[in-house]
Amino acid sequence: MRFDESYSGKVFIMSRATYEEADAVIYGMPMDWTVSFRPGSRFGPVRIRESSLGLEEYSPYADKHLEEVAYFDAGDIPLPFGNAAKSLDMVEEYVEGLLNDGKFPLGLGGEHLLSWPIFKAMYRKYPDLAIIHIDAHADLREEYEGEVLSHSTPIRKACELIGPENVYSFGIRSGMREEFAYAKESGMNLFKFDVVEPLKRVLPKLKGRHVYVTIDIDVLDPAYAPGTGTAEAGGITSKELLEAQIHLAKADLSIVGADLVEVAPAYDPTEQTTIAASKFVREMLLGWVNKR
Repeated sequence: MRFDESYSGKVFIMSRATYEEADAVIYGMPMDWTVSFRPGSRFGPVRIRESSLGLEEYSPYADKHLEEVAYFDAGDIPLPFGNAAKSLDMVEEYVEGLLNDGKFPLGLGGEHLLSWPIFKAMYRKYPDLAIIHIDAHADLREEYEGEVLSHSTPIRKACELIGPENVYSFGIRSGMREEFAYAKESGMNLFKFDVVEPLKRVLPKLKGRHVYVTIDIDVLDPAYAPGTGTAEAGGITSKELLEAQIHLAKADLSIVGADLVEVAPAYDPTEQTTIAASKFVREMLLGWVNKR
């Protein structure tokens, strides 16, 4: 069932007709209530879907076709505008339902705070959970200008939930001095600037673990993804992020869910950001869904 049965908009390319036949469920989280710079990521999910219609269904990276994966696009969760706390509760409840039904949750954001309720639902299901976080920003603040519900806090919350030693951040190139000090002192695994090489070193340590992957599109250099709320110069290329996805697909671990967040289409009239995002989602579906 879709959130809105009268919905007549686009779904991600080759979405199955029913929820019941799907192994994975794509769901949108149209919220940007706590962003500190440029809003607009609430429009990301629908634009990623629209861009997916230009994709090839076959991936030469995975050597697989989308018809080989059963997934259903459920549309966007109808989050209440401006109410962050209630929105997060709704996401957590929905993801818990997906897990109870044996589905692979694949979330489209929306701001990065939306990963926090997902982490909570995943940790209840998988007590040995590890989180792989690919991002430009550390997201390790306890609060932002007095607000504990902020897009700059989800990874700090994750560390406090599952233990900092179970959190692995890659590509980080922005944050407060205190955030980097916390990462060093707490024992979490934070790798600055690069993604592929440190990820390759870490993956053997996660052998057999249940892993959740969260990707912020701003890990890419703005030359490759200008359509995001808090762009940071000095990022990785689209090719490098695809390479990281391939390594995750080949690793001996169990990926149990993923999200892609912070796509803000208004800042990219060329649509290269949403085009790239839709390709990353395709590779998640083809490479990760059957790794549970």
